[in-house]
Amino acid sequence: MKLATTITYLLVALTASVAAWTADDWTQRTVVTLNTSTAGIATQETLNSVAVPVRLHSGNFDFSSARPDGSDLWVMAGDNKTPLQFWIERFDGVNELGVVWVLVPSVLPGTDKNTVYVYSGDKKPPAAASVSSSVTAIADAATLAAFHFADKDGVATDQTGALKSTAAVPPEPNGLIGQSAKLTGTPLVWPAGDRLKIAPGASFTVAFWIKPDAADGTLFKQGALTVALAAGKLTISMGASAVDAGLVAPGTWTQIAVTGGAGKLSAFVNGAPAGTGLLPADAAVAGELRVGEGFHGLLDELDIATVARSADRVRLDYAAQSADAKLLATRTETAETASAGGTSYFGVLFKSLTPDAWAIIVILMVMFFIAVAVMVTKFLYVRRTEKANERFIALFRGASDVMKVDAGTDPVLLKDSSLHRLYKAGLAELIKRNVGQASGRLSGASMDAVKAAVDADSVREGYSLNAAMVLLTIAISGGPFLGLLGTVIGVMITFASIAAAGDVNVNAIAPGIAAALLATVAGLSVAIPSLFGYNYLASRIKTISSDMQIFIDEFVTRVAETYGDA
Repeated sequence: MKLATTITYLLVALTASVAAWTADDWTQRTVVTLNTSTAGIATQETLNSVAVPVRLHSGNFDFSSARPDGSDLWVMAGDNKTPLQFWIERFDGVNELGVVWVLVPSVLPGTDKNTVYVYSGDKKPPAAASVSSSVTAIADAATLAAFHFADKDGVATDQTGALKSTAAVPPEPNGLIGQSAKLTGTPLVWPAGDRLKIAPGASFTVAFWIKPDAADGTLFKQGALTVALAAGKLTISMGASAVDAGLVAPGTWTQIAVTGGAGKLSAFVNGAPAGTGLLPADAAVAGELRVGEGFHGLLDELDIATVARSADRVRLDYAAQSADAKLLATRTETAETASAGGTSYFGVLFKSLTPDAWAIIVILMVMFFIAVAVMVTKFLYVRRTEKANERFIALFRGASDVMKVDAGTDPVLLKDSSLHRLYKAGLAELIKRNVGQASGRLSGASMDAVKAAVDADSVREGYSLNAAMVLLTIAISGGPFLGLLGTVIGVMITFASIAAAGDVNVNAIAPGIAAALLATVAGLSVAIPSLFGYNYLASRIKTISSDMQIFIDEFVTRVAETYGDA
């Protein structure tokens, strides 16, 4: 199987040009940058064969364009020609979370140009998927064992599959990177063997992550090397030599690394030096390996190597595995945005929207179009009414007989006039009372009745003028609240997914939060135009209503002067 994988890898390397970044081959790629400059995690040496976990989430990867199991993933070096070994520890298309370990051949110091490309959505499926055949390829030659604790049966197996714990351990699905081991005082044990053996005085590195519930227990014990916690105090001992490495806080992930070489025993906590001591020449790291005896908490990423890793390498491993934003930066490109020379920020935000946020934004879009329709319709209605009123009031004031204002006038010109409709209502009341005939005179009570009839029509005209204005008030008050609801739900989902992934990288949080804020932007985009439109229309409607009231008083006064009782 290994031979077939190697042959396939070589064939792929010879034909790597098929993975060129074109829309015909792939639909998207995630650009992963390791920044080793002073602005990132500064290193002073070139580091070779570094295993880096790339966390995929909705902010840097479009899961809808990839296969459900991630089998179409393809990883390339920064030259965009060299395929890299990788292993998929986790790929959950439903919850949009993934972890892909990539073996980066070389990480140069002092630069932000260390780049890796993760392609997906292949349109021409190559045989390259076999490059990610197993975890065995995700380690350098100096690694004796690397335990990721991602085994489904709970038995802790190293990267070669040769070393297995004697008993299963309950897994914790949401661990440091993917799945972690959950220890409850019973140790994980690997039998003694030649494979897991470091001779006396030889160089070595032991590194692992813990998240203690209580700060006590023997974290690592093999031969002369013991790493233990007592009341939160971390101690590394090897033979007669002991190093006090400081305190470890419970409830948080902490990386512990121990190196030995050139007569020196060194301890590192979270990538930083924590103490040194003498390395006994006669002390060996051999025999049965016991991890987590008396320890309660989570354990992940146990690595044992036959070289003393440098301080730069320990610091880089810590930053990479903790997803430190200073070291790791990710972004998604589609073939279209790459060919255009950039990535659309709004495109990233829209891709990061959750279904519930989309539902609220769609509702807000409907509200927006309704509000615009109301504003446009109302504006045209008000404008026609005002122009027709101007024409009618000129006729009314120029007529000598209040009963004959319409004489010789085209009714079409006045059909939109609210004043003309009030006049017609008043005229109808006058005709019913025989006003304008020889005997037709109005008493005081009749005048009140005519005015009441015209007032009633004025109220109905007010209803017509204000019709549908309530839709604008709903948009003004309801739009921001709906948008805020979408934002709150989006933020909740983002933090829940981050908690599930165990990824506190700002690159994982920022796209989800920014996308959630789009709902608030949508709500304000509905409310602000509606507010301006409502205030403008309300002032115009108020003017028309005032004109109607003035006209009623003027109409009644003229009727009383001409046809009232003496």
